[in-house]
Amino acid sequence: MTDPIVEAAYVVGWLPEAWFWLLFGILAIYLVLDGFDFGVGLLYATRETESDRETFHAAFGPIWKANEVWFVLFTTVLFAAYPVAYANLLSRHYLLVFLLLLGLILRGVGIKLRKERDDERWKRYCDYAFVSGSAISPLALGVFIAEWAFGGVPAGVALLGGVALVALCFVLGAAFLALKTRGTLRTEMATYATNGTLVYLALFAVAGGALFGVNSIRLPAVGIAAGATGLCSVGIVTGSRLDQYYVLFGAAAGLAVVFVGFLAGGLYPMIDPVAGLAIRDAVVSPQTLNVTTAMALVFLPAVSIGFAMLYSIFEGVADPDNGY
Repeated sequence: MTDPIVEAAYVVGWLPEAWFWLLFGILAIYLVLDGFDFGVGLLYATRETESDRETFHAAFGPIWKANEVWFVLFTTVLFAAYPVAYANLLSRHYLLVFLLLLGLILRGVGIKLRKERDDERWKRYCDYAFVSGSAISPLALGVFIAEWAFGGVPAGVALLGGVALVALCFVLGAAFLALKTRGTLRTEMATYATNGTLVYLALFAVAGGALFGVNSIRLPAVGIAAGATGLCSVGIVTGSRLDQYYVLFGAAAGLAVVFVGFLAGGLYPMIDPVAGLAIRDAVVSPQTLNVTTAMALVFLPAVSIGFAMLYSIFEGVADPDNGY
């Protein structure tokens, strides 16, 4: 535990709390961007033709590696601002972290090696790796986050959080593919997004009820999250039925933001409740945080501008002839 902090030494007195919300803001961005990548991998299992598979590759192939930058940023911010919490979390959940990394590796191997050999069996094994990695990663991440935010909950409740995150990624992937495809494939993806939302709603309701039942979350927080989730779900259904695919994707992204906000709200003002660490117990010294803030003010806008340029280059409908 760090020494007691003199609030006046910070550039602004609320800087430790600002980094907490920055941390979860970055997690929300990562969940939206890599969440639809995972969802594309999950939906890939439903494809039977090579043309559909190539369309999926073309839709997310140019951007999936870049999206992982936000995961690196998330872990970097956690380490830079709250190193004690970083060490505690990794040491308590290293098996989950290894499982998450295994999923990311399987996904990357499946995508990168598929075109290395013109052999059906080889491609099939690469596809297995791609799909399984796309399922394992959000499952492990969801369990990890639930264990972190609501430490001490029964394993079944944490697992429910992981399954809910898999369902959320499925919705995000379907909404993203509805933007990037056309014709019957687009209609099919919009239907998947709507049906997946119903599954996610059921899982979210069960998980929220379970957390409330074990006294890990207050009723107002559950009510606010449920209301926001319901509003986003209406947006998904409306966007799908009216063929407004940007509305559809925006509402799906809203679901991810609500998911992270629900977890962050349950955690605040603690950063590691299992270890009894509040935000100001675990934050680095004022001098270090001030310098880190100055670096972040330069680095984060640069990353954001880079992503805006990347997505503007690869906007529009995916062409299977320009597959990954």
